[in-house]
Amino acid sequence: MAAKPPAGDPVQDAPDVTGPQHAAAGLPAIGHTLRIAQQQMGVRRTTLTLLKVNQKDGFDCPGCAWPEPDKRHRAEFCENGAKAVAEEATLRRVTPEFFARHSVPDLATRSGYWLGQQGRLTQPMYLPEGADHYEPVPWERAFEIIAEELRQLDSPDEAVFYTSGRTSNEAAFLYQLFARELGTNNLPDCSNMCHESSGSALTETLGVGKGSVLLDDLHRADLIIVAGQNPGTNHPRMLSALEKAKANGARIVTVNPLPEAGLERFKNPQTARGLVGSGTPLTDLFLQIRLGGDQALFRALNRLILETDGAVDTEFVDQHTHGFEEFAKTARATDWDEVLRATGLDRQRIEQLHDMVVSSRSIVVCWAMGLTQHKHAVPTIREVVNFLLLRGNVGRPGAGVCPVRGHSNVQGDRTMGIFERPAPAFLDALEKEFGFAPPREHGLDVVRSIRALRDGTAKVFFAMGGNFVAATPDTEVTEAAMRRARLTVHVSTKLNRSHVITGARALILPTLGRTEKDVQATGEQFVTVEDSMGMVHASRGQLAPASTQLLSEPAIICRLARATLGPDSVVPWTDFEADYDLVRDRISRVVPGFADFNTKIRHPGGFTLPHAPRDSRRFPTTTGKANFTAAPIEYPQVPEGRLLLQTLRSHDQYNTTIYGLDDRYRGIKGGRRVVLLHPEDAHAFGLTDGAYADLISEWSDGTQRRATGFRVVHYPTTRGCAAAYYPETNVLVPLDHTADTSNTPASKSIVIRLEATRDQNHPATAAPAT
Repeated sequence: MAAKPPAGDPVQDAPDVTGPQHAAAGLPAIGHTLRIAQQQMGVRRTTLTLLKVNQKDGFDCPGCAWPEPDKRHRAEFCENGAKAVAEEATLRRVTPEFFARHSVPDLATRSGYWLGQQGRLTQPMYLPEGADHYEPVPWERAFEIIAEELRQLDSPDEAVFYTSGRTSNEAAFLYQLFARELGTNNLPDCSNMCHESSGSALTETLGVGKGSVLLDDLHRADLIIVAGQNPGTNHPRMLSALEKAKANGARIVTVNPLPEAGLERFKNPQTARGLVGSGTPLTDLFLQIRLGGDQALFRALNRLILETDGAVDTEFVDQHTHGFEEFAKTARATDWDEVLRATGLDRQRIEQLHDMVVSSRSIVVCWAMGLTQHKHAVPTIREVVNFLLLRGNVGRPGAGVCPVRGHSNVQGDRTMGIFERPAPAFLDALEKEFGFAPPREHGLDVVRSIRALRDGTAKVFFAMGGNFVAATPDTEVTEAAMRRARLTVHVSTKLNRSHVITGARALILPTLGRTEKDVQATGEQFVTVEDSMGMVHASRGQLAPASTQLLSEPAIICRLARATLGPDSVVPWTDFEADYDLVRDRISRVVPGFADFNTKIRHPGGFTLPHAPRDSRRFPTTTGKANFTAAPIEYPQVPEGRLLLQTLRSHDQYNTTIYGLDDRYRGIKGGRRVVLLHPEDAHAFGLTDGAYADLISEWSDGTQRRATGFRVVHYPTTRGCAAAYYPETNVLVPLDHTADTSNTPASKSIVIRLEATRDQNHPATAAPAT
């Protein structure tokens, strides 16, 4: 049997610190993977489960959305993927007796790590109005409670239906179908907080809000630029793709304020060289950029390309693009002094990258939250597109845009219609297929949903997965907003912070995980997911469910729809619950690219969705061509004596799920309340390594926000830039501090000052729970 969960909440703010490592994976990764897996699952279960992760006849990893190669290793998973599987397939259980022992106020004082370590939820739990303990509730009564609240609303738009990225395609399609038959487009999702900026920029410039590359394109690229991304922790299997690209002759450029071990050197645990040798050095050029300086960097590159004879692919530009002249005029006027201020780089380093660019035919640019979570994120990504269009690097093998998505099916959820601003063509197809008129008015995204809850214009909050309270900005405002709701409902596999910040009434609905068998009236079912590169494949759970009381996500949605909409619904909810093939038949007639879905998904490895820019250099934009854009250079302005903070993950973390209290590659052990500072910046604040300080964010309206008790870690980050983990630092980010156009919280550019605690040698004794 696996070890019991921690009985008490361990201290999280007094870590041991050594120093950053310069290589990722290798034997330590294997050892850590096996230790965590066996603690949660036991030896036999670990072996049976991990050998089915990401296999064609197995289940999709509930972690990141990185694609699998067609030819797969027997152990087709990474360290953090194994942690995600172990968390879900754990032998630990949260029973009604647990909730009888722990009141909601008690649980609200616990850390997110402690809550998650308690194990799998086993049956529906209900918090009545005025009560301080959850109590077990039958499924039928749970659905009645939700239906009663929804029917009492003055408008369907007073309900919010949130989705996380672990939801399958089938569940996501059913979820949006229910919300729209109910009468609302209030379908915020985790994309609103991560790659919404990518989707906004790519839809405008290329006509498709997704990446244009396949895995083979990375392997064939001459040059790969990885900007604002840490694959060693957030997408570890990407390192294998980069290693293969290097073996094929690619050069790799890393653009990041922090040196990241995985991009320095990769010790592939699936090879002898990775296990006992020195591994593969990945980065050929490291540009240690200032936070938020990426738009200026790509603008400078574009100016240099325009000034280099023969560097522009004029045939591609003339045939396939629009807006070149205005863009070129703006780029040629680029001020080098402004570029150097914005980036913090030497001009010589930028010119070195330019030399690599003009000597490369096929270029891929990969990015993640380091680009998408700034106020000027959308113009930044538009500038990346400008850079690729100049040399024809869209629709060419080995080239293109590669926004690397986080959660495993976040891209698929959006494809299935989880979007508060649906395209008219999608709604038309939905109406034709099901015979009801879906609402046309745009709904609420994440930030607007919090405002609506805060202001009392939204009264019911329903979350299909995720940890909304911990994932969102402005912690105090968000928690107060959630408490104003009449009812909060969370479909979850494990306990998290969102379950203890409740409305007047609350429900926790436990669901099957990816690892578990899903048996319905017509027999065993499978679901599907879409990875970060538009590949759709099946996922079949292998384990017996953690409890006989669990329902699948599709079953939960179908039963809720029957309870709420009643017999007058035009949708065959009972049939959909019984047979997911029937859901896929409807998807095939509504969602472009899914024709003959049930046949194609049964092909081992699945199928690739069409992508017009990649497949045929066809650009479904308003102009019918790829659009160059022109915009002024933007970058964060930081007053004298202040720093720019970015929030990030530790290595023992995936989104808001905390697997442990270590960040091995950054040399931090046993704690999370740390702030990484350049030694000279720390000295300017009078802070030695190991001192403790409060982080105070400052805003133009004169308001301030404080996060207390952070251990100072001297770290080789860019001067003027600091870093700390979320969700501990979400309290510093105002709800209105968002990216233009996309409305994504701008969590990578927070102006802060630091104040030493009264006793710098001891941590604060009462840090807020996260």
